[in-house]
Amino acid sequence: MGRTYFVEEAIGQYLSDLSTNLKPYVTGLLIGQCSPQRDYVIRAVRTPPKEEQKEDHVSPSKLASVDEEWITTHASQVSRMLPGGLLVLGVFIIATPELSKDSQNALRKLIFSVEKSLTKRRLWKPAEEEVSDRAALQICSATKKVVCRTYDVQDPKSSAKPADWKYQSALSASWLALDCTVNVNIHIPLLATSPNHDLEKNTKNGLNRWSKQIEDSVFLINGQIKDDDTELLEGQKKLRGNTQSSTQFSDVKVLTQLSQSASHRSTATVQVCSGSINLKGAVKCRAYVHNNKPKVKEAIQALKRDIINTLSDRCEILFEDLIINEGPHKKNFEREYHVLPQRLFVPVAGSSVMLSDYKFGDEATGEIQERFVEMLDQSVQAEDIHINLVTDSYFSEYFWFILFPVFFFFPHMTLISIFIM
Repeated sequence: MGRTYFVEEAIGQYLSDLSTNLKPYVTGLLIGQCSPQRDYVIRAVRTPPKEEQKEDHVSPSKLASVDEEWITTHASQVSRMLPGGLLVLGVFIIATPELSKDSQNALRKLIFSVEKSLTKRRLWKPAEEEVSDRAALQICSATKKVVCRTYDVQDPKSSAKPADWKYQSALSASWLALDCTVNVNIHIPLLATSPNHDLEKNTKNGLNRWSKQIEDSVFLINGQIKDDDTELLEGQKKLRGNTQSSTQFSDVKVLTQLSQSASHRSTATVQVCSGSINLKGAVKCRAYVHNNKPKVKEAIQALKRDIINTLSDRCEILFEDLIINEGPHKKNFEREYHVLPQRLFVPVAGSSVMLSDYKFGDEATGEIQERFVEMLDQSVQAEDIHINLVTDSYFSEYFWFILFPVFFFFPHMTLISIFIM
């Protein structure tokens, strides 16, 4: 028996609108949440046109010319804008009848390309029992016929399986949210044997070790330790029959282990280092889970991944910004100040779920609005951008790099220092 996808009703109209404007096909991503019993699709997002397509108003005429790299890059950018619990769970193609025969082959290639790209960036590993099916949605622009199939992305030889595609109103109007603050104190040594001091690589290695600590942490939900298989809402009143968007919040405390248990042997390693990276501060995180009797382990898993993703994404965005703005032949050895991106949240119409993004201090509101239009095909009003809704703690960092000290400064935050001497 195939999987069932419950889909936000507004998505049907969105896909219908896309089908009337396409020439001769359009691709996009499906965003939602997987659960053992059923899957939920709360957003569909078309692939943004490339610059040359915008200028010439021309789209490729054959599915063989689908730009996999462009679509996977879009998926990577979109995944950064998703809070815990949400993921890119599929790809869609709306095509003319002439291209329908090639649509499934194109979808299969895209499903695996997108998943490969997203897996590369993750610092966490999927659980053994986790759903690994991803949706391939094919829509005929002429007949409006919808065909949904799934592929198991853990099996490269996976064949298509039929799946149900069911629209439902107010699907995510009363999903559950979990908020937490995590204190971060990460020490990353820079080995003397690594003369170039690849800060991005060293930072990622340090975050990878830290992510394992988060995976092994204890999570208190509203002050209680709950068994993984109990229902998250056990003992709480559930919102029923509510078509207006409303969110039930749970406050979560994260307790990290100070040391390994007695059953694990630990060894000390002496290494000659020329410096270190110290990340220290507090990060506020958020995750969403469906309201159909979710288990505690689903909620905790979603929040763990948001904790890991948000810190990793911010470091990644920072290094990308430096590559763009720092010239390769720079000769100025004075101290510089850089501001790490701040997380912001934007509501989704008719949903209790909020999507997120990151902004640097010098970015104008208009740039955030443009990014939401380009990446998520969503118009955002300035007053809907909530920067202080989930108040972020920022890291104050500074880097000393031989004769070129670089300082990373985060307002309202304790010190993060990177010394390279």
